[in-house]
Amino acid sequence: MRDIVAQVLLNLRANKLRSFLTMFGILWGVVSVVVLAATGEGFQRGNQHVLEELGKNIGIIWGGRTSLQAGGERAGRRVQLTVDDARALATESPMIAVVSPEIQRYGINVKSAYNAAALGVHGIEPQYQEVRTIDIERGRAFRFTDEEQARRVAIIGADATAQLFGTRDSIGQLVSLNGIPYTVIAKIRKKDQDSSYSGPDNEIVFIPFASMARDFPPVDAPAGVLSNIIVTPHPWVVAELPSVLDRRTGRIEDIDWPLEREVRRVLAPRHRFDASDRNAVAMWDTTLQTLMFARMIQAMKNFFSIVGVVTLALGGLGVMNIMLVAVRERTREIGVRKALGATTMDIQRQFFLEGFFLTMLSGTLGFIVALALCAAVNTLPMPERFQGMILTWRAGASAVAVLTFIGVATSTYPARRAARLPPVEALRFEQ
Repeated sequence: MRDIVAQVLLNLRANKLRSFLTMFGILWGVVSVVVLAATGEGFQRGNQHVLEELGKNIGIIWGGRTSLQAGGERAGRRVQLTVDDARALATESPMIAVVSPEIQRYGINVKSAYNAAALGVHGIEPQYQEVRTIDIERGRAFRFTDEEQARRVAIIGADATAQLFGTRDSIGQLVSLNGIPYTVIAKIRKKDQDSSYSGPDNEIVFIPFASMARDFPPVDAPAGVLSNIIVTPHPWVVAELPSVLDRRTGRIEDIDWPLEREVRRVLAPRHRFDASDRNAVAMWDTTLQTLMFARMIQAMKNFFSIVGVVTLALGGLGVMNIMLVAVRERTREIGVRKALGATTMDIQRQFFLEGFFLTMLSGTLGFIVALALCAAVNTLPMPERFQGMILTWRAGASAVAVLTFIGVATSTYPARRAARLPPVEALRFEQ
C-alpha cells in the first residue's frame, strides 16, 4: 500500500494539470452532493419548524351549518360546539389523543401600569400549550390547578408583552382585562408563525379556560358554547395518512379524511345531523398540510440528489479516463513486472488501488471543502423557511457510499485492462 500511495503521488506530480483537472471533477461532484443534500435538509427543517409554530399535527374544529336533513331536523341549522362536545371527543374517539376546548374574544381592553392595547384573549386548558407550541421563554406554563381553581393568571405573547411593558420584566405584574385584574405568569417566546386561525400567538393573551368561561364568555351565545376545539390524533393515525393520500381518486379538497369522519361520527348524534354532512362541522387538519409540504420538499431533495450524483459520476469518468491513459503510458512497465513474476492479480490490484486512492483522495478534499462552505453559509442570516446547511449522518453516509461505488466502478475497468496485457506485447510496446 505504501508503494501504491507513493506511485499515485508520483503520477500526480508528473502530470500536475491533468491530475488537478481529474481530481477537481471528483471534488466538485462531492461538493455538489453534500451541499445540495444539506440545502434540501435545511429547507425541510425550516418548513417543518414554521408549520409546527401553529401546532404539531393538530385539527381545529368549528361548528358549521347542516346541509342535509337528519333526525327530523331541517337543513341549514347552525351547529354550536360545546364543552360537552370536547369531552365526548376525548372519551369516545380512539383516534384522538388530545382534546382542548377554546374560547376566543377580541378587542379586550388590556392595561398594564405602563401602556394599554386592544388584544385578543384566549381561554385554554393546560394540554393546549404543548399541541399548539406555546413555548415559554420566561415564567411558568399553566397548570391543572390554575384550571381547577379558575385562577386569574395570564400568559402573554412576545409582541403583546413588548407593547404593554416595553423592555420591563412582565413576570408577576398585574394587567387588567376589561377592568378585571390578572397576574402575568409567563411570556411566550417570539414565534415565526406564518399561519393561524385566530391571529398570531405573539399578539394574544392566554388565560385558563375556566377563568375565560367565567369572566369572558362568548358574546350572544348560550353558556358552554366554544369558539373551537383543538384535537391531536394518535401517531398511528398520522402514519396512515400517506397511504390515504396515495389512494386518492380526486382532488385533495374533496377527500373525506379519516380524522374528519371520526369527529363527525362522535358529534353527529349529539347535534342530530347526518354523519356524512361535511358542512355541519368544519375542520382544518394541519397534518395534511405538513404531509404535502414534506412530499414537496422530499421531491426537491431527490432532484438535488440526482443532480449531485450525476455530477459525481461525470467526475468518475474523468478518473477512468486518466487511469486508461496511465495504463497506456505504463505498458512497458506492466510487461517488465509480468516478466519478473508479477501475476495478473498483482497488476490488477495495483492499478485498481491507484484509481481508488485517487478517487477517495479527491472525495476527501471535496468533503472538507463542502463542510467549510456549509459552515460559512450558516454564519449568515437565514430566511424564515430555511434553517441553514444541515448535513445529516444519513446524507453523509450516502455520499460516502456513492463515492466509494464510483471509485470502484471507475477503477475496475482500467485495472482489468492493464492486467490482461500479454507480457510479450507489453515489452515490445513503444510510445
